[in-house]
Amino acid sequence: MMPPRASAVVIVLAGLLAPAAAHAESIRNPLAVFAGLDKVTGKIKSFQIPIDKEGRFGSLLIRPRVCYSRPVTEEPKTTSFVEVDDLQQSAKRIFSGWMLAESPGLNAVEHPVYDVWLTGCRDPNAPKPAQEAPPPPIDLEQADVPKDND
Repeated sequence: MMPPRASAVVIVLAGLLAPAAAHAESIRNPLAVFAGLDKVTGKIKSFQIPIDKEGRFGSLLIRPRVCYSRPVTEEPKTTSFVEVDDLQQSAKRIFSGWMLAESPGLNAVEHPVYDVWLTGCRDPNAPKPAQEAPPPPIDLEQADVPKDND
């Protein structure tokens, strides 16, 4: 058995030598993107609401407070803190919490007539990710293709 001081040194060294977990920086976005289901008509509608503004879907008043995403080079994780009031019930708060775009069933707003869930975050002013140019087309007449020997 190691003396307590030696155990403490081993634990500290192990912590220093262990690889640090990569922490992706969250991106704050000015728009939250939602989908809403009207259970009476069976129609799904996609809509965007600016952060700290109000948007309506049926009798629901939806207020996203923040909307975070990660860079495209990282594993997707899109979250938004949302408050939802039902205007038919004297503006009663029916939801206040985090929604996760990757797990819509986890924290969606379930209402007798409407369901609302987060689908993403957007920043219309963000630069578009660079895309590779497609390879040039091959001219089959000029290409070195083996021919049939007839």
